[in-house]
Amino acid sequence: MRDFRLKVFTEEQQRFAYPNFWDFLALSFILAVFVLIAWGAKQMALPYQVGERLPLSLSPHYLPQYALRTFLRMNIALLFSLLFTFIFASWAAKSRRAEQIIIPLIDVMQSLPVIGMLSIAIVGFIKLFPGSLLGPECAAIFAIFTAQVWNMALSFYQSLRTVPAELIEATQMFHLSAWQRFWRVEVPFAVPGLLWNMMMSMSASWFFLTVAESVTVSHQTITLPGLGSYIGLAILKADLHAVFYVILTMIVMILVYDQLFFRPLISWAEKFRVEQETTVTHSFSLLIFILKKTRLIPRIGVLWANITDRIINISIFRKTRNKENNFYKTKKNSHDYLWQAFIVFLLLSSLSILAWFIFTTLSLQQLLHVVFLGAITGLRVLVVLIVASIIWVPIGVWIGLRPKVAEFAQPIVQLLASFPANLLFPVVVLLIVRFNLNVQIWVTPLMLLGTQWYILFNVIAGASAIPKDLKLAIDNIGVRGSLWWRKFILPGIFPYYVTGAITAAGGAWNTSIVAEVASWGKTTLEATGLGAYITQYSRQGNFPFIVLGMSVMCFYVLLLNRLVWRKLYKLAINRYSLEG
Repeated sequence: MRDFRLKVFTEEQQRFAYPNFWDFLALSFILAVFVLIAWGAKQMALPYQVGERLPLSLSPHYLPQYALRTFLRMNIALLFSLLFTFIFASWAAKSRRAEQIIIPLIDVMQSLPVIGMLSIAIVGFIKLFPGSLLGPECAAIFAIFTAQVWNMALSFYQSLRTVPAELIEATQMFHLSAWQRFWRVEVPFAVPGLLWNMMMSMSASWFFLTVAESVTVSHQTITLPGLGSYIGLAILKADLHAVFYVILTMIVMILVYDQLFFRPLISWAEKFRVEQETTVTHSFSLLIFILKKTRLIPRIGVLWANITDRIINISIFRKTRNKENNFYKTKKNSHDYLWQAFIVFLLLSSLSILAWFIFTTLSLQQLLHVVFLGAITGLRVLVVLIVASIIWVPIGVWIGLRPKVAEFAQPIVQLLASFPANLLFPVVVLLIVRFNLNVQIWVTPLMLLGTQWYILFNVIAGASAIPKDLKLAIDNIGVRGSLWWRKFILPGIFPYYVTGAITAAGGAWNTSIVAEVASWGKTTLEATGLGAYITQYSRQGNFPFIVLGMSVMCFYVLLLNRLVWRKLYKLAINRYSLEG
C-alpha cells in the first residue's frame, strides 16, 4: 500500500519535477538557520577560564547576537526536555514501580529553586569542560531545562494514563505491539496537551533567564551573553531605554518563534485530536504558506513518512506483550511489597544523610527559622493558586471550547506568559516606595505573574480535548448554569487542571527566589520568605545554607503533594478521565 501511494504521488508530481522559487526560498532559509546555529555553537565553545570577565554591553546593536545565544540555549534545553519526557514519563505511566520513584522525583525537582540547582551543578559542568565556555553554557542550559521539563513530563504522563478505553481496545484488536501502540495511539493522543505545555515551558524559560545566564561559582559571577543577562544588567543600571529595547527584541523573537515553530506544530497536531471540529480554520503561518508553495519539500516529506513508518513497524519490537494500562487496579504481590520497602529504605537513608549534613553544620534554631520562612512562602503560594484559579479557569474554558478563539488567543497568551516579571520590578519597586506599601504583600503579584500560566494553558488544553459529541449532547439536553459547570466542564477539565495546579504550585515555590527579592538600580526590596533566604545565600555561595533552604522547600512541596495533589491526581485519572 505504501509503494502504491508513493507511485501515485510520483506520477502526479511528474510535471513538477524541477524546484521553483519557493523551494529556493525555503532551502535558503534552512541554510541560513544552519549557519546561525553553527556560529552560535562556535561561540559557546570558546576557550574560557573561571574568573575571566565576559563582555556584556547594553548597546542595542548587540541584541541580535544575544538573542541568538539565548535562542540556542532554550532550544537545546527543549530538546532534552522532550527526550526526558518521552523516556521517563512513559516509563512512569506504564510501570507501577517506576511511577513510585519517577513521579515523586519530579515533585521534588520541580520545587527545587533554579538558582540553588545552578549553584550546585555549575562546579560539575566546569570540571567536565575545563578551560572552555561549554562548562558555564551547559550549566545555563541545565537551568533552563529544569524550568521547562517538569510540566511537560507531568502532562505527558497524565495523557498516557487517560487514553480512552476504545483506543486501547483498537490496538488490541489490530495486535499492535507496545512500540506501535506508543507511536500510533498514545503519542498522538498526548500531542495536543503536550504542545500547550511546551509553549508554557518556553514561557517559563523566559522568566528564569536572568538566573540561568548569570552563574556564580567560587564567589565569582559568570555572566553569559544573552537576553537574560542583558535584562539583569539593565535592571542593575536602572536603564529604561535598555529595558525597552530588550522588550521589543523579546516580542519579535516570540512572534518569530510562533510563526516558524508553534503555529506549524498546532496545525499538525489538529489531526491527532480524538474529536475534530469540522469548522476549524487555521490561522496564517508564514512557514506553512511557503512549504505549501514548494515542490521538493512535499517529496522529502513523503520520503520521511516512509522512513518513520519502517521505524515504527520494525519487527524487533513486535513480540512485546500488549497489556491494558491498568496498574492502579491490579492487586499487589510480594514483589510489590519488597519494592515499596526498598523505596522506604532508600528514602530514609537519603533523609538520614541529609539530616546528618545539616545538623553537623547548622543549629536546630537555624532549621526552625528556615521552616518558619517556608511557611510564609507557602502561604503566598496558596494565595497565588487560589487567585490564579478564580481568574483563569473560566477564561481558559471559554477559550478552549472555541477553536477559532483558541487559535487567535494562542500567540497572545504565549506572549503574555513569556513576558519576564523581572521587567515589572521597576514598576513594583517604585510603587511600593512611592506609596509606602507592605513589601510582604505586594511581592506576591510577581509570583502570580510567573505561575498563573500553568493553569491557563492546561485548562485550555483540557477544554479543547472534550469530545464534540459530548458537547452536542449537553447542548441538546439544555444543561446550563452551575449544573453545566459541576457536571460537565469541571469533571471534563479536572485531570488537566490538576496537572496545571501541581506544576503551578511547584513553579510558585521556584518563582519565590525571584519574586521575594525585587530590585531596581540601587533600591532592593526583600520580603521575608524562603525564596529570599535561598537567593541571599546563593549569592554568597554558602553551600550548607543553600542545601538547608532547598531541603525545607522540598519538604513542604512533598508534604502538600502527598496529602493533596497526588490524591486529586488519582481521582482525576480513575474517575474523571475519558477512559473512565
